[in-house]
Amino acid sequence: MSTSTDTGATSDRVDDLGGEVVLGSMLFTLVEPHKGHEVAYHRWYERDHFYAGCMVGPWFLSGRRWVSTRELKDMRIGADTDGSAEPLFGDDAAGSYLALYWVLDGRAAENTDWGSRQVKWLHENGRMFPHRDHIHTLLYRYRGAERRDDDGVPAELALEHPFRSLAAVVVERPEGAEPKSPVPQWDLAPDSSVALVLRWSGIPLPPGAPVTQPGTDGVKRREMQLWFADSEPENWWPAVEAYAAGLRESGDGVVRWASPFVPTVPGTDRYTDQLW
Repeated sequence: MSTSTDTGATSDRVDDLGGEVVLGSMLFTLVEPHKGHEVAYHRWYERDHFYAGCMVGPWFLSGRRWVSTRELKDMRIGADTDGSAEPLFGDDAAGSYLALYWVLDGRAAENTDWGSRQVKWLHENGRMFPHRDHIHTLLYRYRGAERRDDDGVPAELALEHPFRSLAAVVVERPEGAEPKSPVPQWDLAPDSSVALVLRWSGIPLPPGAPVTQPGTDGVKRREMQLWFADSEPENWWPAVEAYAAGLRESGDGVVRWASPFVPTVPGTDRYTDQLW
């Protein structure tokens, strides 16, 4: 398996059906079910939409769902922390369920074309769920990784490995910063619970995109980071807070939003009663 981690995705190919296992992009979708519809939403997404809306489509490599409970939401970094006048996504506390999907390198255009047609078909056939709000749904280009271990989990396997928790961290560079310049990085200590950090750059929504949401303007100045950890968030969240404080002090950027998550447990309703 190829584990290329420090290069961006190549241009989309049309003449190779081999499916080389190299991560190229992801679909990040953070959603809030309406109160009173938590179980129904969770079951619809887990038993239908996770597959019908994504995983049955071409060039998806992997997918996994995560949840942020009320306790985990209380740990979030948002507008009160970064000094912004407005929350990045309209409400820092919004967004309970996160779905992440990996797409093979060079296949973003084909994958997105299928996804657009599939969502339209699902709408037309009554397969969508109205009692939910999209908090942040966007495509991201893979930009590289930092690992705790020399022979650690490859980026391609991050959603398959049984990590205990995850942080989604949105870093914003100052005005005028080079869009593709990396933000200040970190050293993952050998005893850190955080084993893998993946870096991503957002792909702006095309005109006429079916999703309307705050937080997509200025996406070119932002980097999405995914921190995968071996233990529960309370054991390592101070490292995220320290990273955010150090970044702000450096003047090289700010953490606009960060949230811990734990994986859902497929086939159960676990956590549906812990969202508020």
